[in-house]
Amino acid sequence: MPRMEDILNLPVQDPPCVEFSAANLKWVKVEGGRQGGDDIALIPFARVEEFVKGESSNAECPASFRIESRRKRSEGSISKPRVDGYLEYTLYWCSYGPEDYRDSESGNGDGSNVKPATGKGSRPGRRHMMRGCLCHFTVKRLYTRPLLALIIYNQRKHVDKTGAPCHGILDRDAVGTRAMYAPRISEDLRQKVMSMLYVGISLDNIIQHHIEAVQGHGGPHNRDDFLTRNDVRNMERVIRNSSHELHVDDECSVKMWVQRHHKHVFFFQDYSVSEPFILVIQTDWQLQQMLHYGNNGLMSFHSTFGSKKLKYPLSTLLVFDSSHNAIPVAWIITSSFVGQFVHKWIGLLAERIRTKDPRWRLSAFLVDNPSFDISTISPNSVDTIEEFMQVFVDQCAFMDYFKSQWLPHIVTTPEPLAAIETYHLRLKSKLFHEQNVNFWPRVDWLIHTLTTEFHSLYWLDQYSMETGYFENLRDDSFSTNAWSQALHIPDVNVMLDEQNLQLAKIISQADRTLAYTIWNPGSEFSLCDCPWSRLGNVCEHVIKLAMVCKSRQVARPLLAAQVYRQALLSLLQNPPDDPLVLEYAIVHATRLQQDIKGLEELSNSGLLQPLPLEVNPHMALNHQLFPRLP
Repeated sequence: MPRMEDILNLPVQDPPCVEFSAANLKWVKVEGGRQGGDDIALIPFARVEEFVKGESSNAECPASFRIESRRKRSEGSISKPRVDGYLEYTLYWCSYGPEDYRDSESGNGDGSNVKPATGKGSRPGRRHMMRGCLCHFTVKRLYTRPLLALIIYNQRKHVDKTGAPCHGILDRDAVGTRAMYAPRISEDLRQKVMSMLYVGISLDNIIQHHIEAVQGHGGPHNRDDFLTRNDVRNMERVIRNSSHELHVDDECSVKMWVQRHHKHVFFFQDYSVSEPFILVIQTDWQLQQMLHYGNNGLMSFHSTFGSKKLKYPLSTLLVFDSSHNAIPVAWIITSSFVGQFVHKWIGLLAERIRTKDPRWRLSAFLVDNPSFDISTISPNSVDTIEEFMQVFVDQCAFMDYFKSQWLPHIVTTPEPLAAIETYHLRLKSKLFHEQNVNFWPRVDWLIHTLTTEFHSLYWLDQYSMETGYFENLRDDSFSTNAWSQALHIPDVNVMLDEQNLQLAKIISQADRTLAYTIWNPGSEFSLCDCPWSRLGNVCEHVIKLAMVCKSRQVARPLLAAQVYRQALLSLLQNPPDDPLVLEYAIVHATRLQQDIKGLEELSNSGLLQPLPLEVNPHMALNHQLFPRLP
């Protein structure tokens, strides 16, 4: 039996499943533990939450582990730390203990033996679930190895002081009662109900929907299936009493929010003389969407929203669902240019994703700001640009000009662009309503709005798509984006001359006497004369024509590469005469190299597949016609 001094020699265990429990780990007993020696194991500290969730899902004894006590130390506070010394110490205890009120509530005892084992007073409102359970474990974030967590399981069995099962299916007295199940509803159900409340679904409709769902899977199987009106009323009360303003001072209010919602805070750096304010928010639901839709898919960076109105601009990481809707999977609020310090958190995000799914990979990463070196990396592409750069690799000044002035404007197909535009407009509509003008200078209001009402809109849309429920309550913009509207345009409304691909026409759905003209049909840079396209947006007519051209196989796949090659050769043969243009290109390229550390780290992390770039013949022209939305 090893001693505690030997713990660093133990293997670090990282089960491949999303959530895991004690059954998935190999435990070692150490000398000096209570009850014949404590069980210990080492896991990555980043996976502690997954372990707690897994332990709560015990089939024989469903439970909910609460934090009984917590202590923290700062780095450098100990000169000679012990091998099991901690930066963070957290004691988790089964919510069915340690107090035992079974005898006092049944009238079989006087209640004299129900003092809390931890020395704390009784917990009002929780007597009904106190059954004397002694199951508990301790998690230490090691002082000398901050990336590791030492789990010390003091009592792995859900038993009372007599050693008998005290809840779950092994407890005969619990059969037919709620003590057979977890004491509280799960975080997933809580998020579900809170989202329904935020979007305006009534208590009666929530309960009715829940009853139908439980009946659909054959009756109650867990605590979530016993959702009551009182549970929903409690959550209604939480929403009604919540406020974005936790403190009069905005900075203090933000810090308080961060402390209370640490599960939603992916990265936080407070403002200082030398460092900018950075807050990266990612909820569990957003993480799941990122894992689901981002794998082998597209991800986009929607940057610097609200720079003229909000105290700090907002940036968003987006993925795209099967209906080509953009889903926010992380929000970044920072007081500096977002690209300058992206390396501080992008690597941590890469590690978080890799921890959840080592096989997760992106197919493309889109950036809307040309200050980033990577604009679009897209599949099904041609290698013309790589060939060109190899030929002229020794022309340093020209290549600097080429990289800074041309590469940042490479774009992808119109569907994600239309989705990004829709997200931008939805964000603008939600945040920049006149009634909110007094709140714009406060960061705490922005955080509160994003994580409650705005987050719930996207949750409801995905839930409605998956289950078919509450379709009448979905935001119309989710089902009326340009791609969705394009699907409703009949092919007979498209007038396309396959021998002349310079322009095409599409009959208006609203007014059949009106036909819109689309130039360069099937190209990434098709232009339409409809009102929406004239504002610089990607319209449904452009997307519909792209679909038709693809289905008829009339678009020439190498046309873009040929025209692009001609444009590059022309530029090389006629370089800029003005030396200031070339000097600006070199200076701008230098600035780019300073700003792209974060994206280089993303590429080096292995999450971004090394794919060739998709070229386009009208990159500079396109950047002017389709500018980033204000």
